[in-house]
Amino acid sequence: VQLVESGGGLVQAGGSLRLSCAASGIIFSINRMGWYRQASGKERELVAAINSDGSTYYAYSVKGRFTISRDNGKSTLYLEMNNLSPEDTAMYYCSAPLGPSERLPGFWGQGTQVTVSS
Repeated sequence: VQLVESGGGLVQAGGSLRLSCAASGIIFSINRMGWYRQASGKERELVAAINSDGSTYYAYSVKGRFTISRDNGKSTLYLEMNNLSPEDTAMYYCSAPLGPSERLPGFWGQGTQVTVSS
C-alpha cells in the first residue's frame, strides 16, 4: 500500500489549500479513508474521514471550514481547507485501514506540511 500526499505549503491566515492523497495497492473505493494532522509537540489527531458510502466525519475544530472528498476512479482522497488559521499548522497525513471492515488507520502516507502564518 502506498499513500502519497501533496498540496501542502505556506499560506496566510484566511487562505485556502487543497491536499491530495494518491492511493495504490488497495481497493480504494471500499475503504474508509482519513486525514490526520500532527502539530509540533502534540499528538496526531483525526481531522476528517470519509466512508465508502460517502458519509463523512469532521473534527469540531474544522467543521464548516474543511471538506473531505474522494475520487474513486482516480483512487485519490482530497481535503479542501478554507479559512485557515495558525492553529491549523501541522503535518497532515493521509490514512487507510488495514481492510475494508476496519475503521482505524493501518497505513500512512509520508505527510505534507501545512503552515499558516498570522
